Formats: sequence, C-alpha cells, structure tokens
Amino acid sequence: MAEHRIPHFHNEPGVATVRVGVKEFMCIGALPPFDHPHIFIDIGGDAEAICSYCSTRFVFDAGLGVHSNPPECELGDAA
Repeated sequence: MAEHRIPHFHNEPGVATVRVGVKEFMCIGALPPFDHPHIFIDIGGDAEAICSYCSTRFVFDAGLGVHSNPPECELGDAA
C-alpha cells in the first residue's frame, strides 16, 4: 500500500479565503492548541468548499500544487 499524505491547512491568520491547489485536504481551523477537530474536505467537481467548523472558505487553484495562498495557512508535515 502506497503512503499518501493528505495536506492540512488552517486559517490562523483569519483571512476570508484560503486558496488551495488540491481538492482533498484536512482543515484544522487554527494552530494547535486552538485547532478544531481535523476534518476531511473534498471539493470534488466544485470550485470551492466551506469548512463546517470554522467557516473558512477554501477555493481551488490548480496552479498552487499542494500549497496554499496565503502560504502561512499550510501546516508543515501532515499531522
């Protein structure tokens, strides 16, 4: 079985929109210890998704690869 890491993103900066280059990821809300339950989000065929815990709006941008804009919304190694 191949190892597959799911990118984790947060909204510690409190921005209105986080652009992500993947359609499947985990939202953790804020940085630990103030994070919410880590939930899986699948944008699927849509262009955006909203986290049901923290209401962060994630917009898909294929040009970002596995990264986010703003870049500080990426959690280093997947937790």
